[in-house]
Amino acid sequence: MATEVFFISMVARELGMHPQTLRKYERLGLVQPSRTIGSMRMYSPEEIERLRTIKRLVGELGINLAGVQQLLSIADVVERIRPLLDEGTARPARRRALRREIDHLSRLLGTRTIRRTSASG
Repeated sequence: MATEVFFISMVARELGMHPQTLRKYERLGLVQPSRTIGSMRMYSPEEIERLRTIKRLVGELGINLAGVQQLLSIADVVERIRPLLDEGTARPARRRALRREIDHLSRLLGTRTIRRTSASG
């Protein structure tokens, strides 16, 4: 099954963004389009959806690019957590993986992981 891909000019036109803006977002690591042998950028539907999200965060919500990077990093961690929850956390290896991801999320948010202990007395 072939995956649909779009070149930078098509994506820029569809999203109403300048191609240079798309290049900047790639330099910042916000998107990672694949490349052809000739080094042309190819955007997947998932990358285009990510660009729509970036455009909304910047344009509608007024979030700067540093904030967008943090929010996207958090969203990426959440997406890695999802399958761990779907598969259940009964096995120790899954619990450890889930704890690592939650700790990573806490670091991204600048919070500490709070470990609950039972109160004595």
